[in-house]
Amino acid sequence: MPPKPTCPLSHTEAVDRYFLEHRAKVLDIAAFLDRLDRCESVKDDYRIDALRSCIQVLLEENNGRAENILNILSDLSKEPIDSANEQGASGAPRINNKSNQ
Repeated sequence: MPPKPTCPLSHTEAVDRYFLEHRAKVLDIAAFLDRLDRCESVKDDYRIDALRSCIQVLLEENNGRAENILNILSDLSKEPIDSANEQGASGAPRINNKSNQ
């Protein structure tokens, strides 16, 4: 097994340098989810399902969180599709043939 990657900063230095930036990102996600909860219609959406899966990964204690989240948000299929259902990227793959309800 390869050695654990190291950070040139001490734990305290890393927290002091990056905490406020990431605090803001967490608040942005919380505000986004609150906004969705206030929508008149609540719909299942594969992108929100993926976001919730990512939040669960964030709570895990391991060094592979970024890679695991990237895999959740990436289309890992190898075969090309016949035609696109939408223009542009959605940011998360559709799982189990869920439609954008």
